[in-house]
Amino acid sequence: MKLFLSFLISIFTLTTAFSTASMVLVVAGGCSNSKAVVAKPPRWEKLGQRKVNYAVDRDEIFVTAREGRFTALKLTVKKGGINMHKMVIHFADGSKKKVDLRAKIPAGGSTRVIDLPGNRRIIRKVVFVYDTKNFSSRKAVVELWGRH
Repeated sequence: MKLFLSFLISIFTLTTAFSTASMVLVVAGGCSNSKAVVAKPPRWEKLGQRKVNYAVDRDEIFVTAREGRFTALKLTVKKGGINMHKMVIHFADGSKKKVDLRAKIPAGGSTRVIDLPGNRRIIRKVVFVYDTKNFSSRKAVVELWGRH
């Protein structure tokens, strides 16, 4: 009788294991045809740059529509530091967004990420006001970056 019970338990175990394996194969097989949705990390694109002067000044960086739509902007500074006062973003639909920055940006530094209103916006140009007074002895290069 013990032998018979051992035999039944073995068959039950094998059947359960086979059913579980079959279910795993069916689930895995069902998933192989579906496409996994993978979120892409945001992509930053350099939109332009300007070499700045030593006085209080304003510069413009023009952006073309072929460069696409953007969700955020930031400015980076190279070669010398600057005092960044503000920037005005001009959109393709004629609207503007003024951003007060009031930041001392050292060489190699950048502004905070500036989120754009709305979903994804087409940018016509960005105007920025700055000075280098008492901050750097080298002319800085300001780069404009846009996040897709």
